[in-house]
Amino acid sequence: MLSTIRIILAPIFLMLYVQEEAVWRALSVGIFAVAVVTDFFDGYIARLYGAQTDYGVFLDPLADKFLTFAGFICLPFIDASQFPWWAIGVIVFRDILITAMRVLADYRDITMETRLTAKVKTMGQMFFLYTVLLVGVFIETNVWLSSYCIELMQSGILSWLMMAIVVLTVYSGFEYIYINKNLFSYPNNAETETDPR
Repeated sequence: MLSTIRIILAPIFLMLYVQEEAVWRALSVGIFAVAVVTDFFDGYIARLYGAQTDYGVFLDPLADKFLTFAGFICLPFIDASQFPWWAIGVIVFRDILITAMRVLADYRDITMETRLTAKVKTMGQMFFLYTVLLVGVFIETNVWLSSYCIELMQSGILSWLMMAIVVLTVYSGFEYIYINKNLFSYPNNAETETDPR
């Protein structure tokens, strides 16, 4: 249920954030924060009550993808020169590819291995997104943090962090493919081999 809520909140957040009024952007960041909190609680509650299901295990990372996609799509609306569309496309393509691999793994009853790099990538993406989304709100307002956020945008630091996120995302994608390369082999190899007896 919490993963489904996260999927529903993702497009609502996106539609509100791309509005020109700062108040809608601020509200959307609050919605994004609620969605991130559900990501923690759905896994925690499932483990606490022993309520883990195959459907939930599949839906949880899918809901994460919906949320991160929505977040990254918002970034070019803040500054397309620092957060270019091609970089967003690379991140989205990687996550779609890994999701397709998960579907294939479920179809073949194979457990996909997850590495620490993938978890670091997800945490890095979420921290980066929330930081930039907040900056995008403050640069449109006139509060005491606004000048600091404008200076941060002008410094180019966020642009370099964006490139670091892209590199980390691509690397974790290649690592996923390498350690789960058995997914791409013919599933019935064992059955087609000749019995040596």
